[in-house]
Amino acid sequence: MQMTKFYKVAGHVFQVNIPEEIAPALFALMGNYQPFEVTPAENAPVFCLDVDSNTSPVEFAEETRQEDEGQEIICGKSPDGKDVFVFYLGKKNTGALICGAGFKNALIRFPAQEADHYRKFALNNGLMILYALATAGEMTALFHSAVIDYEGKGYMFLGKSGTGKSTHARMWLSRFKEADLLNDDNPVVRFEDSGAWVYGSPWSGKTPCYKNRRIPLQGIIDLSQAPANVIRPMKGIEAYMAVKVSISGMRWNRAIADGLHNTENRLAQEVKMFHLDCLPDENAAEVCYQAAR
Repeated sequence: MQMTKFYKVAGHVFQVNIPEEIAPALFALMGNYQPFEVTPAENAPVFCLDVDSNTSPVEFAEETRQEDEGQEIICGKSPDGKDVFVFYLGKKNTGALICGAGFKNALIRFPAQEADHYRKFALNNGLMILYALATAGEMTALFHSAVIDYEGKGYMFLGKSGTGKSTHARMWLSRFKEADLLNDDNPVVRFEDSGAWVYGSPWSGKTPCYKNRRIPLQGIIDLSQAPANVIRPMKGIEAYMAVKVSISGMRWNRAIADGLHNTENRLAQEVKMFHLDCLPDENAAEVCYQAAR
């Protein structure tokens, strides 16, 4: 027997199935998903994740890996051709995600006697990857970004790790008292009939900010640290590349790459985009707002 829950992020519903004997403990680790929980959907979910009760190691051949701040994801193929993602935290294997065709169904498996924080790490990463891949063809993109909600409009801040996206967001909160942090690390952008919208998500990095709401995307700002606050517009290939490097996805998979390209191209063409050389001060927020509002 299994316990099942459904979650809705940026209008996309997904399903999580957990064996009954471990479901209470695992669902208790998923408090960040609670604001997004919904009743069972009439339409099929965009993907379904099953938690495996089997704890044996997953056999796969490594193809590539990605490492960032002590976290590592190893990607490969199982003997029967399925995509596999193995999640490491501090060199410890926390779990493996085995994906079916089109990323519509997947299985996650934890090592035996895994501590709660390791299982939570693997589960979050597995769901985030599945979401990004399963929705790539739906004019939807999961970003690495911080987002401020000010005057009912969304301002997204991009940049390499360590650039100061979260710091710049805090400068907005300090400068504009009615501003609010929508998400600090992984917002979702989706194109709808009325244009581009930015959504909160269950994934927000080190800052617990799990808000289930959406706002129109007013502007995207690519940040660089600098000795002065100077902003300029970006267009064309520069704008396209700024959003491309900030979006999660398997670029070596043609269908996913094509889906993301369509979203990235529309963002570069239809949304205001800027590059901001900035200091970590409130004036940077003011300069940014005056240009992008």
